[in-house]
Amino acid sequence: MVRTRVVQTLFAYYKDQGKTPVTARKELLKSFADTYDLYFLLLDFANELTAYAQQQLEEQISRARATHSNWTPNRRFVENRLAQQLFDNRALRVRVQEQRLSWDSGIPAVSDIYRRLTESEQYRAYMETESCSYEDDKRIWRFIYQSLLPDNEALEEALDEMEVVLDKTNWVTDANIVLSYVVKTIKRFTAESTPETPLLEMFDNEDELHFATTLLEKALAGHTRYEQLIDSHLKGWEADRIAYMDRVILEVALAEILEFPDIAITISLNEYIELTKEYSGDKNYMFINGILTEIMRELKNEGKLFKAEVLK
Repeated sequence: MVRTRVVQTLFAYYKDQGKTPVTARKELLKSFADTYDLYFLLLDFANELTAYAQQQLEEQISRARATHSNWTPNRRFVENRLAQQLFDNRALRVRVQEQRLSWDSGIPAVSDIYRRLTESEQYRAYMETESCSYEDDKRIWRFIYQSLLPDNEALEEALDEMEVVLDKTNWVTDANIVLSYVVKTIKRFTAESTPETPLLEMFDNEDELHFATTLLEKALAGHTRYEQLIDSHLKGWEADRIAYMDRVILEVALAEILEFPDIAITISLNEYIELTKEYSGDKNYMFINGILTEIMRELKNEGKLFKAEVLK
């Protein structure tokens, strides 16, 4: 996520010629805050879906009364213990209120996901089992976050609209990654969790933030040098034919490889190859890998590559 943010920020910086390095740094920090808000918004989806389910249940109860039907409502899902813990969580409630995070623009997505949920075998099994443990309550929410929300078109449309309303960025593209953090959070909850239970931090430690800002600064400062290195290894490719995102990825990768001696080359290469697959296409990663490998070998032969681990 950190490297992705730096690449996205640098891409926007070079596309907008009026920006300054100071502006780029501010935008990088804002992008982290926006992603953290998305984490809280998606955690709060449990409250939103539960409220929607409660509304549907009350409508069913009203219809049963009107027709004098002898029907006992199943309240298992709306009384889910994990959902109640998330609703009561103090850190979640404070962040949602302070940042004015709301699902008002996302009701169609809530409705769509609730329909998919109630049609699933997992939901039927959960609702029909004779006894329900706390682990069962967690399991149904893991199913929702892992199977129903990722790549959901209605959710993507809702996030796209909320991005505009709340002045956020990258919510749609980041959704699947952030959903994995939500699942990680759910796994940490126990039956004894209280409203004070801590949620995930924006960064695992301060070193991550320092790495991100330093990487951006090094990429900006070394722009001319990295361009020259890239152009000199194109071998038949015209510089203006390279996808702009590919060039930005190459520059950030070079900044990391050349300016962070404690990070092994294999780690850097793997990170940027995966990033290329996500943002630039499945085939482009071979091009990225080839260019970076050739540059590293040349620098090694010239005695200009100082790393804890180098290419053989």
